[in-house]
Formats: sequence, C-alpha cells, structure tokens
Amino acid sequence: MPDSFDRGRSEGFQSFRMAEAAALPDGDDSLDLSKYFNAIRRRWPLLLVCVLIAVTYAFVRYTLTTKEYSSTTTIQIERKRLSLYALGQGGWLEDWWNLEYYPTQYRLLRSRGMAERVVRNLRLYEHPVFTGHVPKPGSSQEGIEFSSSIEVAQLAAVVQAGLTVKPIKETQLVELSFRSPSPELAAQVADGYAEAFIEWGIETRSDTVGQASELLSGQIETLSQEIEQRRIILNEFSSRDGEFALDPEGKALIERQQTLEGQYNSVVAERIGKDAAYKGILTSTPETLANSSSGGQVSKLKSQLFLLQSEYTTKLETYLPTWPEMVRRKGEIDDLKGQLQRLVNESYDEVKDRAYAEYQKALREEKSLEEELKKLAADARLQNSTALEYSSHRNYIETRQQLREDLTKRLSETEIASRTQGSQESNVRIVDEAIVPAKPFRPSLKKDLSQALFIGLALGFAGIFLLEYLDRTIKTPEELETIIGFPTLAVVPDMEESRRGRGLRRYGTGNYGYSYGYGYNAPTSGGEAKAPRRGRRNKKTDDDGEPTPEIELLPHTNPRLAVCEAYRSLRTALLLSSADELKVVAVTSAEPGEGKTATTCNMGVVFAQLGRRVLVLDADLRRPRMHKVFKISNRLGVVNYLTGKVDIENLFIDTGVPNLYACPSGPIPPNPSELLASDRMRDFLSAIRARFDFVLIDTPPALPVADAVILGPLTDGIVICARAGVLVRDDAKLCRERLRYAELKIFGTVLNRYRTSPTGYNRRYQYYGVYEEKSDPSKTHNAA
Repeated sequence: MPDSFDRGRSEGFQSFRMAEAAALPDGDDSLDLSKYFNAIRRRWPLLLVCVLIAVTYAFVRYTLTTKEYSSTTTIQIERKRLSLYALGQGGWLEDWWNLEYYPTQYRLLRSRGMAERVVRNLRLYEHPVFTGHVPKPGSSQEGIEFSSSIEVAQLAAVVQAGLTVKPIKETQLVELSFRSPSPELAAQVADGYAEAFIEWGIETRSDTVGQASELLSGQIETLSQEIEQRRIILNEFSSRDGEFALDPEGKALIERQQTLEGQYNSVVAERIGKDAAYKGILTSTPETLANSSSGGQVSKLKSQLFLLQSEYTTKLETYLPTWPEMVRRKGEIDDLKGQLQRLVNESYDEVKDRAYAEYQKALREEKSLEEELKKLAADARLQNSTALEYSSHRNYIETRQQLREDLTKRLSETEIASRTQGSQESNVRIVDEAIVPAKPFRPSLKKDLSQALFIGLALGFAGIFLLEYLDRTIKTPEELETIIGFPTLAVVPDMEESRRGRGLRRYGTGNYGYSYGYGYNAPTSGGEAKAPRRGRRNKKTDDDGEPTPEIELLPHTNPRLAVCEAYRSLRTALLLSSADELKVVAVTSAEPGEGKTATTCNMGVVFAQLGRRVLVLDADLRRPRMHKVFKISNRLGVVNYLTGKVDIENLFIDTGVPNLYACPSGPIPPNPSELLASDRMRDFLSAIRARFDFVLIDTPPALPVADAVILGPLTDGIVICARAGVLVRDDAKLCRERLRYAELKIFGTVLNRYRTSPTGYNRRYQYYGVYEEKSDPSKTHNAA
C-alpha cells in the first residue's frame, strides 16, 4: 500500500485521541510505595556513593579541623543598680519591672568595649596561643598596650567570636562560654569576662557617685565666691565709715531686709533641692518612678502581664500559636503591654513635669526675692543709709555661709554613704568559675559522622528519586497496565536475574534475540531517530564456561523453567480473552528490541504443546529473523507468495517442534507496506485460517512503520510486547493510541525481561520460580 495509507490513517488521529483520552488512563498518579522501594533497590550504589563521600568528607574535615576547647563560667545578675536620684534614699533601686534590663546586660557582655577590657586585663596581646606569635624579647608591654589600639580592637573581635552568652531560662544566671585552641586559655578568658563585667559595673557606679559630687561641689564653689565678694565689700565699709548710727527708718529697712534674705536663702536651698531631684528623675528609669507615682498600678499590670505570659508559655507546649485561643491570648498580652507602657509613660511624664514645675516655681520665687532685695538695696542707697547696706552685706554673708555648710554636709554624707554602702558593691557575682576542659568541644567525630550520614542519605535518596523521576521508562506490570490501559497477560522474567537468583541460565542474547536496523531510521516519539541496539550474539558461553541457551524455543528445550511457565500463562490468558474462536493473533511492540520475535516463537511452542496445528508467520518484511530462530531457509516465504512466484503449499516448513510450522518472510522487498495491504495478503490469511488451528504473526514495531496497523484488521487481535526498563512511557501511549485508532482489538501486553524485587513487592511474579526450586535438577534435565 502506498504511503498515503499512513497519511490517511493519521488525518483523524488527534480527534480520536481526544475521544479516547477519557476512557484510558494516562499515568499513575496514585501513591505506590513499592515504586520507591524498587527505585532504591535498583539504584542503591548511588546511595552508597553519596554516603561514602559524605562520611569521607566528614572524617577528613574532622582530621584537618583545629581542635577547640570550651570553658564556661556561671554568673548571677541581680536587678539592682545605683541611681543619682536615690543617693539620699539608700543608694540602690530595684529594677523589677524593667523589661529591657536583662537584654541590655546580655548585649553589654557581647559588646566590643567589654571584649577590649578583657584583652587589656588579661594582656591577651602577649599570649602566643591567642595571637599566634611570640612577643619579641625586651619589648615594652606598655607600648604594645597603648600604641596598638587597632591590634587590641582586632583581638577583641576574635574574643567576641569565641564568646557565647547563654541565659538560663527563668533564673538570674548566665553562662559565659569561651572557645579556644588552648584549654587553659579558654578557662582564663571565661573567668576574665566575668571579672571584667563586675569591674565595669563598679566603675559605672563610681561614675554615678562622681556626678552627684560634682553637682554639689559646683554649688558650694559658687557660694564661696559670693561670700568672698561680700566680705570684701564689708571690709571696705569698715575701713571707710567706722561705726554707723542707725536711724529708725534704717532699722526698719534692715529688719525687712533680714526677713527677705531669710526667705531668699530658704528659696535658694529649695531650688537647689528641686534641681537635684529633677536631674535625678532624668537619670532614673521610667518604670521605677511610675510604680511609686501611680499608686501601685504599674505593679498590678506587671503582675497581670506576668500571669498571662506564663499561661501563654505553658499552653504553647500543647497548642500551636495559630490556634484561635492562643491568638486571643497573644492579643490580650499585647494589649496589656500597650496599656502598661502607656501607664508607665504617662506616670513618668507626670512625675517629670511635676518636678520640673516645682523647680521652675522655686526658681521664680528665688528671682522674685532677689529682685525685691535689689529694690530694697536701691531704696537704702537712695536714703543714703550706709548702715542698712552694711547690715545687708553682713546678713547675706551669714545666710550664704549657712547654706554652704548645709551643702557641704550633704556632699559628705552622699560620698560616705555611696562609697561605703554601694559603689564598691556589685549586683553581679560569680557562681561557678571556669575549669580547664579535659576534652575538645569541637570537632566531634560522632557528631560529624552522624551529620554526614544524614546528609549523605538525604542526597542519595534525593538523587535516586530525581533519577527515577527523570527515568520515563516502564519497569513494572502495574505501571504498564496504567500507561497502556490494557491488562498484562504475562510477565517474562529476566533470564540473567533468574540465573543468579534461582540457578537458571540466562539468555543467549542481550535483548531477546535481535534489534531492528531499519535503513529508514524511524524517529521515536521524542523526535530523534534511535540508533539500532546491538545484541550480544557472539557470546556462546556463560560465566561458568557452559553453553548459554537462547530464550527462543526454551519452552521446547527446557519446559520446566519458570520463564516457560510465563509463556503458558500467556497462552491461557489469550484463550480466555475472547468469547469467539481465537485463530489468528498478531504480535507487535512500540519500538525495536522489545522481544516480540521471541514471544511469537515461544507462544507457538506452548500452543503446539496443546496438540493443535500451529503456524508462526514472519510478517516482518523489513528485518526478518524467525528463520534464524528455527534454522530454516529464508529463500521462500510470504513475499514470494504475495508476488505470485510460489504456491501456498510450499511455504509451510516443519520446525522440528511437534505440531509447529513456520512460514518465513522470504526476500526483503522494496515495498513491504504495499504487499501487506494487498488483497493477496488477505486471501493468504484466509487460507491459513482454514489450514491451522492457531496462527501467530510476528509484525514490525508499530511506531517506526505502519505494517502492524495494516495487518491488525486481518487478525482476531493483537498482543503488545514491552521490555521492562527500555520502553518509554510516551512511546507506549503513542503505540496504544495508534493501534486503537486503527480500531484493532488489543488482547493485552507482555512485559519482557522483568526484574522482580527482592524486598517483597511484586512477589506474585516469582511463584513459579520458587515452586521449581523444589524440583530435582537432574530430573528436570532428563525430562528436557
């Protein structure tokens, strides 16, 4: 038939495919764990390689990595600090409700300044293990300490990198850990960090005391200067006028001036106290002042917040944060935090504003009295009352002296109280000192190997599943049934696997006999022509030096093998697959090398063993091979009959197998498709139907050429052969659709060279082999 046959057949191909898509499954989307286990079984060397590489890398890394030692110091940080505002009230304040207190302390421990303090205190710039070099003999250490600030900063960065600050939950304890190649240095730096942090706290409190002393000292110095100026003026009065006679009006002015000066001194003292109080408030934490000014409201809200946070933390161990109840509780906590923050801010602002208002009020009163005193002095001068002016200066000196004595006494009390009660004390103390570690902290061979094993397994499994996903070939009967949509009539096990697993011999050829080598290089569904596959036909012996039997005719030469039972199962499935009388069956495949010739020949043997007359017909007019299987001549065959050069009686050749006859293809013609589509071929098939009980036809692959589609309508049905691990899913689908488009009856499929899984899956295809193992091999050989 001309090529227009294929073109005519393919014009409605897409419409038919759409019509059949709903009726046929296209893939296996169900979860089948056996596929993953089989994939791991097939590709376990990849998993082993990944694990070995990861473990080797971990061992090499462990060997080359410098060992580090870790030492830990435990300290306790109390919520206690020294405040300028609280100096007159005992010195210490408790920051119970300062939520930022501990995070601030942890950040200070990790700060660069603290690391530099440790470097300088421990003189780490002289340590050869820490710096990596030995200091030169006779070098000045002070020169190193003070001139190499850049080097100290660099060493501080190294100290920061080796430090770990780990707060112990729900306690005031903090663990300070330091890692170093030297175990002694690790313990030394860990203890040095704790001591440096305590020293820094003491220095900070000393600075606070210094600020208070500086403020009071400044006020005392100012008063001393004013007193000295007034004394100079009094001395001038005494040297100039001698004794003064006071008139009544002058006495009244003096009394009034004394009263005003007494009021003025009180106001000045009050203003100084208000000024100190206001500055103390500015240096205090809002929470501390807010709790006292709000009448305990801050403490109540803090207690409620603590209870809500404790309940929320407890329920987090049971419920997820996204659970509605947890979301509601989280909202309540956030609202309470906001309410607490607003109360703290409002209370703090109220206290600060009130203190500032009182300070401004005192300042205004001071200025008012000062102006009044100036006015009174002006009045006295107008009245030329020298005595009044003299008395005024004397009273001023007395009041200023009294004020200076008060401030001096307060300064002394402040310094003594702060230095004896608090400034040299610390709210941080060492609980457990660091000890020299006996073994390295890292690397850990056990940990590295565990991680490497996990990573290797993860990469190995990922690689296996990736390769499995990229591998589009069909490997199991279930997958074949799902892809093609027809039952699997038989599963022919791989002879090589059978030989290794159950003492059976493998195939004589590597791919069921032969591969197609068509000159036209027919393209596959992927769009590229496939190179012909070469079978290992020159290998005549197995690994033990014994002759290797071929798969073809094995049911005749050794009928008790498991592979022969698979063909008998195929025979039974075909006989039960149709309610009508089964006479002519065609065998094809999607691509070359699927084992269709071996399947046709062995099917002929098992059908002939029923005592029926069976004919195997080689309809592969492009690359015939059946004559090689039966070792008969190919000079006369189907081609000779179709061209009218021979009668039908001369075509059928006895194969040596009882009841089995073969009809070779004959010479290779230039137009095989036209010959198979001719009326003479139809008459030929009708004739052999009458002569034989069963006719089995070996046809070319369905995808490269249209010969199988041409012969299909002339048969009772067709069987599709597929080779496990070779047939691609897309090719299987295309083969199915092409045959169904021709409206051919498809009995089912045969999966060749199937490798069973030793893990327990697909064991139903091993039953015959297990049964045969119980037989005596010597009897099997004699029976053959």
